[in-house]
Amino acid sequence: MSIAPHTILRPFGVNPCAAGGGYLRRHARPCLLRASPVSAPDGNEPGGSKKSRRKRPAEESRLEVLYDDGFGSVTMKDYWEAVRAMPKDDGGPPRWFCPVECGRPEVDRAPLLLFLPGIEGVGMELILHHKSLGKVFEVCCFHIPVNDRTPFQGLLQIVEEYVKHENALSPSRPIYIIGDSFGGCLAISVAAHNPEIDLVLTLVNPATSSAKASLQAVLPLLEVVATNLPFIHPHLLKYSMGNPLNMAMVSLENSLSPQETLQEFSNKLTSMLPLVSELEDIIPMGALMWRLNLLKSGADYANSQLHMVQGEVLLLASGSGNLPPSGEADRLFKSLKNCKVRYFRNRGDRLLMEDGFNLLTVIKGVKMYRRGRQWDCVNDFLSPTLSEFNRTFGEDFKLFHQLLSPAMLSTMKNGKIVHGLAGVPDKGPVLFVGYHQLLAMEWAALIEGFLREKRTVIRTGAHQVFFAGNYETLRQELSLFDFVSMYGAVPVSPINTYKLFERNEFVLLYPGGVREALHRKGEAYKLFWPDQTEFVRMAARFGVTVIPFGCVGEDDFLEIVVDYNDQKNIPYIRDEIKSFNRDLTRLRDTVKGEDGNQVLHLPVVLPKLPGRLYFLFGKPIEMKGMDNVLTDRKKANQVYFQIETEVENAISYLKRKRNEDPYRSIARRALYQATWGPSAQVPTFEP
Repeated sequence: MSIAPHTILRPFGVNPCAAGGGYLRRHARPCLLRASPVSAPDGNEPGGSKKSRRKRPAEESRLEVLYDDGFGSVTMKDYWEAVRAMPKDDGGPPRWFCPVECGRPEVDRAPLLLFLPGIEGVGMELILHHKSLGKVFEVCCFHIPVNDRTPFQGLLQIVEEYVKHENALSPSRPIYIIGDSFGGCLAISVAAHNPEIDLVLTLVNPATSSAKASLQAVLPLLEVVATNLPFIHPHLLKYSMGNPLNMAMVSLENSLSPQETLQEFSNKLTSMLPLVSELEDIIPMGALMWRLNLLKSGADYANSQLHMVQGEVLLLASGSGNLPPSGEADRLFKSLKNCKVRYFRNRGDRLLMEDGFNLLTVIKGVKMYRRGRQWDCVNDFLSPTLSEFNRTFGEDFKLFHQLLSPAMLSTMKNGKIVHGLAGVPDKGPVLFVGYHQLLAMEWAALIEGFLREKRTVIRTGAHQVFFAGNYETLRQELSLFDFVSMYGAVPVSPINTYKLFERNEFVLLYPGGVREALHRKGEAYKLFWPDQTEFVRMAARFGVTVIPFGCVGEDDFLEIVVDYNDQKNIPYIRDEIKSFNRDLTRLRDTVKGEDGNQVLHLPVVLPKLPGRLYFLFGKPIEMKGMDNVLTDRKKANQVYFQIETEVENAISYLKRKRNEDPYRSIARRALYQATWGPSAQVPTFEP
C-alpha cells in the first residue's frame, strides 16, 4: 500500500504530532493507552505527576512576536499533488493521519484539532493552513478512501470513538473539530452525542441544508441516467472541489503590477488544469453518487441533533457559491445554543482553500483559542504572526496609516527627546499610561508602531464591551472587536493587570477610559482620571517601569457636532443609550462626578482635512525599590500625580512643537512619499 509523502497515518497508542513520527492507522478499537502529550496542570492525568513543578507564566514557551506561521507558502498545486499522492483504493476503512507539514506544536499544552473533510473525503483540504495551525494545535485529519461504503452512522462511530479516546488521555484540554461541508454534519453529531466532552466546533459551510438543496432533488434521476451522461460529472464535482479560478488566486503577491499579477494568475491556472482533469480518477462517478446520498443522510441526522449541542460553535459561512442555500447561517445561529457567526460574502463554498483566508486568524479573533476549560485572555493569547501583521497594516489599515502618518518620539533616561522608540525599554514589565484620544483613534497606530520598531505586543486594558458575547453581530466578517483581541487587548481589571505583570508584558492603561475617548465638545486633551492609585501600587509590587505618554492630533482629524450632552436630550436616542448600557458592568461605580461618567455612546463627528498624529513617550519612571508606595497612600498619590502631570506636559509639548512640522499637512506628506516611495518614513519636527 502506498503512503502519501504529505501524511503520517496515526494509530491508537502513538502520538506522531507530538513526537515527530508515526505509523499507519486503520480504524480499530484502542488496545493500549499512551501517556498524554499534554502536561497535566493538576498532575492527575496519565503521564503527569502531582509533585511536578508547575511552570511560572514567564517560563512557559511562547511564540515569538511576528513569527513566520508559513501561511501563504502553500499553493493549490500542492493540494492537487497531495490528493494525487493519497492512496486511491487500498480496500481499507476510514482512518486518521497527521500531516507532516504541521510538525510539532510550539506552545505548551497545545489542544488537539481534528479535521473532518467534505464529501470528497481526502482530508487534505486544510493544507493551506497546516503550517500555521500546526504551531498551536496537534492536527489530525480524517481520510475516507474513495471506494469506502461506510454509512453515516459508521463514520460517526469512528470519529466518536477517537474523540472519547483522546478525551480519556487528556480530559482537561479541549478538542477542536473543524467540519468542512459534510464534515460539519459529522462534527455536529459527535458534539450532540458527547455533551460532557469539552468540544469546540468550527463549521465551515456545513452541509446541513443539503436535504433542501436543488442538487438533492435530482439525485434519483442522476442515479438512473448518470452513466449515460458523463458531462454531468465535472458539474457535480464543483460542489466538492470548489471553483478553480478562486483557488488559482492563492499565494499571489500583492506587490505585483497588474500585468505581473495577470501573468502569475495565468501560470497558476494553467498548471492546475491538468490536475483538475484527473478528478474523475480521484472520485469516480459511482463513488460520487454514494457520497451525495451519504451527504443527505448526514444532513438529516445532524439537523435532528442541533438542539443537543452544548459546546462552543463557530460558524463560517460564505455567500457566493451554490451551497449552503441562503438563510442557512441564520437558521443554525438560532438553533445552536452557543454559536458565533462570521459571514464571508465575497468568497465561495470552499472557504478553506481560497486566497487570503486564514483560519487561525479567525479562531484567534473570535476569542475561541484556549488550552483549558475556560478562555484565559492573558495566558491563551497567541502573538500576531508576520502574515497577520502584513495583512492588517499592509492592506486593511494601510489607508488609515497614511492619513494619520504617526510620528513617534520617546525620552531617554537622561531626559533627551529622540525620534522613534529608543527611550522605551526592550524588556518588560512596562506600563504605558496616557491620554485616550477621541474614538480611540490613536490605538491602532500605537500598536503598529511598537510591532514595527520594537517587535513588541502592547497588551491593552480595554472596555468589557469588546469581550461581551451578547454584542455579537450576525453575519459579520472579522470586525474591530476581533482585531482588538487579536492584537493583545484584555478586559481591564486588576486581576488581568496582575497576570500581565507576572508575565513581564508591556501593558497599556488609559485611566480616563471611556470618558476621555468619548469626551464632549470643547474637552479635547482634557484628562478625566479618577482619584484611584491601584495601578501605581501594583506597578511598585512588580518593579514595573512606568512610561507616561501623550498624543495629539484628534483636533486635526475630527470635529464633534453632536455629543452625549446633546443626545441625552433626544428621547429616542437617550432610551437607546440607556438600554445599551444597562447590562454593562460599571467600571467606576465608586467614582463621583464626570470622571465616573463612563456611558457608552457614539458621538456624531465630521471629518477635517487630515493633519498628523503625534506621540511622545516620557522619561521612564522606575518603580523597582519603591516598596513604601505599597503601604504609604500619600506616597502612592504623589507618584500618581507625577504620572498625570507628565502626561499633561507631553500633550502641551506636542501641541506646541507640531506647528514646527513641515509635513503636518497631508498634501506635503503625499508629495514626499510620491518622491521617496510610499513606504518612506515622513520626517517631522526636530525635538
